[in-house]
Amino acid sequence: MTAHEQISRRTAVTAVAATAALLPFAGAATAQAQEPPGQGRFFLHGVASGDPLPDGVLLWTRVTPAPEATPGSGRGPAVKVSWQVAADAEFTTVVAHGAVTASAAADHTVKADVRGLRPATRYHYRFTVDGEHSPVGRTRTAPAHDAAAGNVRFGVVSCANWESGYFSPYRHLAARADLDAVLHLGDYLYEYKSGEYPEFRYVVRPHSPANELLTLADYRTRHGAHKTDLDALALHAAHPVIAMWDDHEFADNAWSGGAVNHTPETEGPWAARMAAAKQAYFEWMPVRPSTAGTTYRRLRFGTLADLHLLDLRSFRDEQADTGSGDVDDPARTLTGRAQLDWLKAGLERSDTAWRLVGTSVMISQVAFGAVPAHLLGPLAEILGIPKEGLAVNTDQWDGYTDDRRELLGHLSDRGIDNTVFLTGDIHMAWANEVPLRAATYPATRPVATEFVVTSMTSDNVDDILHVAPQTVSLAGVAAIRAANRHVKWLDMDSHGYSVIDVSAERTQMDYFAVSDKAAPDATSRLLRSYRTRSGTQQVERADGPLA
Repeated sequence: MTAHEQISRRTAVTAVAATAALLPFAGAATAQAQEPPGQGRFFLHGVASGDPLPDGVLLWTRVTPAPEATPGSGRGPAVKVSWQVAADAEFTTVVAHGAVTASAAADHTVKADVRGLRPATRYHYRFTVDGEHSPVGRTRTAPAHDAAAGNVRFGVVSCANWESGYFSPYRHLAARADLDAVLHLGDYLYEYKSGEYPEFRYVVRPHSPANELLTLADYRTRHGAHKTDLDALALHAAHPVIAMWDDHEFADNAWSGGAVNHTPETEGPWAARMAAAKQAYFEWMPVRPSTAGTTYRRLRFGTLADLHLLDLRSFRDEQADTGSGDVDDPARTLTGRAQLDWLKAGLERSDTAWRLVGTSVMISQVAFGAVPAHLLGPLAEILGIPKEGLAVNTDQWDGYTDDRRELLGHLSDRGIDNTVFLTGDIHMAWANEVPLRAATYPATRPVATEFVVTSMTSDNVDDILHVAPQTVSLAGVAAIRAANRHVKWLDMDSHGYSVIDVSAERTQMDYFAVSDKAAPDATSRLLRSYRTRSGTQQVERADGPLA
């Protein structure tokens, strides 16, 4: 068994961070009870919108035409579904309408790619079957490509494990009226069987289906379950969602030819499992079907920002053994050649004030010194790390250093500034400067910045160790920051969401934590605010959240 195969089957916390966490060293919106929206008998899974353009937006719903037509069942008749877009919530001014067909072939999900709308405009939409209306959704188009908008603002979320807690971050974002969209940076759902992660005794609410996801029906069923969560329903109805996937939409530590959490001998061909997961994802998520097969794409928000969204699972080589020199092999890739060339060209051609890059795994280098011998045993038990210590997390860009060198070198050589990486995956909150060479930072200036959102519910350091938050982890934070001066802030224990605001002068990330992921009525509070000013590629703490 290779070193990376020994790691526990989750990407809950990077091995590097959990290792450091054990080193020995001497509000916001008030939660309100929710009532289920009026779904009727047809619209049990709500409505959603996504991928806003200046002249349009993608609309989504799922129809239940008969009681037996449950998600993943493959049963139920085809039905005609009408849709309307209006300038008002009462639909007195309908500006677009049409019809689509919901059938078992697409698990009775439907999408309408609406065009002909006005830029930077709030709209309302609904679907209708046999005279019954869906809940009303609210969406917003992007600014015109040449519009000098004052700002654009996005909610940011990642890592929503159903069994680990409630999705209250969705509720807090749904309650905000100041967002242009919500970015979901991956791990919208998790593939594990019930009680595998976390263990049964820590499960807050059980998965459906209870088995590990392997087939198209499995993935469809779990997507359907997630679209019954009240907070998820509220979020999707309130804002357009711009989504990309990470590994757990397929299986833990997925790569192009397999995954840590996949055994071909007992679970079948990886290609079949990945195809099933992708089909279900594109059926159930408000992502344009023209991107079928991948989620890398680009959206523009006026003259302020180009948003580049990456797919870091479909094309990558297998993760290298932890601590091996294979991480530097130029023949190994995280992005794939075509995607890396697409990203480099897009960054170079961009004429907006900012270049935002959604990357599902962290690009900033993280390194630390030797681990005391007496801690190696406990660490190996918790995370399966090598007995000789750990240098990098090879599932991140740290495991594919040639791709990173090429990308960061491109930013440096071409003088491309104001690049901000937006990241999820590792269940911690970070604010980083991204130097061309971390070993010589700060003598080597940063070429980008990175803001990492923590998990919504998925376990982090204090959850895995079952200790009080901000206790053991404080030693880890100090150790990581001491060895990585480009890391300006790190929180290992909080769960929550972020809000990023982009203006011509700066990009700012406000980090929010929820009071208790296991409480459906959890409150939220501001943790920190960090910003990068135009032209600096540096991170500084901001006084507070933007109004």
